[in-house]
Amino acid sequence: MRPDPTATFQAQRPRLLRLAYRMLGSRTEAEDIVQEAWLRWQGGDHGAILDPAAWLTRVVSRLCLDQMRSARMRRETYPGTWLPEPLIEPEDDNLRPDNLTLTLMMALERLSPLERATFLLHDVFGQSMDEIAITIGRSPAATRQLAARARAHVQIDRPRYQMSRDSAESLARAFFEACRSGDARALGTMLAEGASLRADGGGKVSSYPNVIEGADHLIRLFLALARKYGAQTDLLEAVVIDGLPGFVSRVGDHLQTTALQIEAGQITAIYITRNPDKLTGLRPH
Repeated sequence: MRPDPTATFQAQRPRLLRLAYRMLGSRTEAEDIVQEAWLRWQGGDHGAILDPAAWLTRVVSRLCLDQMRSARMRRETYPGTWLPEPLIEPEDDNLRPDNLTLTLMMALERLSPLERATFLLHDVFGQSMDEIAITIGRSPAATRQLAARARAHVQIDRPRYQMSRDSAESLARAFFEACRSGDARALGTMLAEGASLRADGGGKVSSYPNVIEGADHLIRLFLALARKYGAQTDLLEAVVIDGLPGFVSRVGDHLQTTALQIEAGQITAIYITRNPDKLTGLRPH
């Protein structure tokens, strides 16, 4: 008895969505890609497909490559800083099928589409170089070179320290409270000297178009925000966002997510997503 094609696809769907999201940095685009793969799967000759998982991975990867090339051009005209859509992680770390963080997602943005695809397919999703070479239309030798270049870039930005989930959540909550209340002393303790902030408003809501660097600059910014918006700011949920501790909050009428990169117990980078188009999937408690 042949396996049911629909059941076969549904079994692969979570992995395909994860792959497409990691390729594109957009949950909405990832869902569109997987839907297109489903249509192609429906029209395929299932009897001739010996390895459905490999076939579907190849289809999704090629669709993503086409999408990534056009996405790079769109991001050149994106208003302000672009961040990936925030992916809220499950509470159980064992349910995370990869260990990519938002920091690494940002590093992947600097890679070419082929470098990004090769790194993700091999280092994250475990495909062989020969399989990847067929997918991207390059020789195995060229594919290995792409992977080596990508890996060198990504290793530069790989976090060097890790915290327990409880410690990270405690720091995220303390950071929120310090920002809301304008506690300069607490902020000075939590922020590393070279800390930076990137915020994505997408031109839809107020944000900061450029990266803000330095603890002193950030403290002055958070004190000004506390005076203006502190009474209108609420913590909705402490979460893990693409492997980084953070929280979902409401500032006035707007939702936002804040992810924190932490090294040696201090915050080294802050990623704030305010673009409402990237927050439609949030279900805060």
